[in-house]
Amino acid sequence: MSSKTPLLEVIALDAADAEGAQAGGADRLELVADMAQDGLTPSVETLRDVLSATDLPVRVMLRDNGSFAIGDLEGLRADTARLIDAGAREFVFGFLTVDSEIDLDACETLIKEVDGLPWTFHRAIDRTRDPVRAYDQLASLGCDTVLAAGHPNGVASGLSVLQRLAQRESGPELLVGGGLRAQQVHLLRAGGVRGFHVGSAVRPGGWQAAVDAETVRTWVDLVKN
Repeated sequence: MSSKTPLLEVIALDAADAEGAQAGGADRLELVADMAQDGLTPSVETLRDVLSATDLPVRVMLRDNGSFAIGDLEGLRADTARLIDAGAREFVFGFLTVDSEIDLDACETLIKEVDGLPWTFHRAIDRTRDPVRAYDQLASLGCDTVLAAGHPNGVASGLSVLQRLAQRESGPELLVGGGLRAQQVHLLRAGGVRGFHVGSAVRPGGWQAAVDAETVRTWVDLVKN
């Protein structure tokens, strides 16, 4: 499962973030809006601005509310079509049922919309009853990446689950993020993790400030050297 090539993905809110992430050496962006709700679908205009500002791969969030339950599924389908028309070629989504299981129906509806484009199942997995079992379900859904902290409270609480996921021989790539701290990278790398995802960690000025290229560069060194 685990790629031998290290990867650093940075959360971007706009073109300035994209420029900072690329200048710092990031490998990929996750484009979202409204981090007060942990990341929602960005506008078409923002996507266009970001695609003009960077040549990094951009994974675009499909999420219309602050929970992990599906909201307006038809609205998300329409958003997906508009974003693809605007140039989106990679996506991020994930939904749970009221029983904290993967919402297969909602996911499969959006899988049809993205029509073979690569996608990440995001941190909804951390709120499933059994993340390891959920991971096996996701392999059959066809996502190429799973973003996980291993626990709803973040990486510090989820290390044991992350180590179990990283040891799997097949399935999607594991991308670790959610309160990720620099001092955790060495341990995770030693356990086989190669993908890392950061947001606030590369914004010394907080979410109101842009991604800082120098801080991204520090993370690139951590992840790759």
